[in-house]
Amino acid sequence: MSSSPKALQVRDLHVDFIEEDGSLEVLDGISFDLDEGAFTCLLGPSGGGKSTLLRTLAGLITPTSGEISFAARPGGVNTGLVFQKPNLMPWRSLQANIALPLEIEGLSSPEISERVAKMISLVGLQGFERSWPHELSGGMAQRVAIARSLVQDPEILLLDEPFGQLDELNRERMGFELLRVWSEAHKTVLMVTHSIQEAVFLADRVLVITRRPARISLDLPINLPRPRQPELRYTPAFMELAGRLHAALFRESNT
Repeated sequence: MSSSPKALQVRDLHVDFIEEDGSLEVLDGISFDLDEGAFTCLLGPSGGGKSTLLRTLAGLITPTSGEISFAARPGGVNTGLVFQKPNLMPWRSLQANIALPLEIEGLSSPEISERVAKMISLVGLQGFERSWPHELSGGMAQRVAIARSLVQDPEILLLDEPFGQLDELNRERMGFELLRVWSEAHKTVLMVTHSIQEAVFLADRVLVITRRPARISLDLPINLPRPRQPELRYTPAFMELAGRLHAALFRESNT
C-alpha cells in the first residue's frame, strides 16, 4: 500500500439500479485509493460498470452503500468529468464553452477571462478562442472539454474514454497531449479506456474490473520511466505489462 497522500479513498462501494424487473447490481464492493498527482487507468469488459463508477465519484449517481472520501479541500471542487463525446454547446464559442462552469459559479468577468485564458494556453488552443464547435477537429473539441473540466481547478480529473471516437493516430497524439496537460496541471487522473496499450503507456497504475457486478480483479503498478516516448511501446517491459492486462481481461470476458 502506497504511503503517498491520498486524493481519494473508496471503500466497499455498491451501486444498484432499480428496474422494472428487479434490482440490477452494478458495483459490488469496489475499494481503492488514488494517490495525489497519480495517473490511473481503469480497464474492464464493456458494460461492466466503469462509467457508472466514474459518475458515482463525480456525484452524478448516489451509491447504494459504501464510502467515498476526498482529500480535505474547503470550498474546492473535488472532481471534473470528461465524457467520451465533448458535448460542447454549438451556440457558444470555444472560449465561451470553457467559461460556462465559471459563469454558473458566479465569478466576476475579469476572473473568468483570466482563468479561461490560462486553460486555453494549457491545452494548446491559442488563436482558436472565437472558433465555433463545428469548426474544431475531434481532438481539438476534446481538448476544449478537458479545459472546461479543469477550469474550476478540481482535485481529480475523471475521463470516460475521452479518445474513443478518434482514429488510432489522433488517439496516440491526444495521449501525448493529455500527459503534457497532466504534468503541467498537477492533477490526479482516473481514466476509463478500452485500450490496453493506451493504459500502459499513460498510467502509473491500472485497475481491472470484472464483469457486472463489478469488483477489482487486478491492481497493476506500471513501473515504466517518465517521460514516455513512442518507442517504449516496443520494449519487453511494456509488452510484459500489456500481456498481464490482456490475460486479466481475457479471463473476465470468458467468465
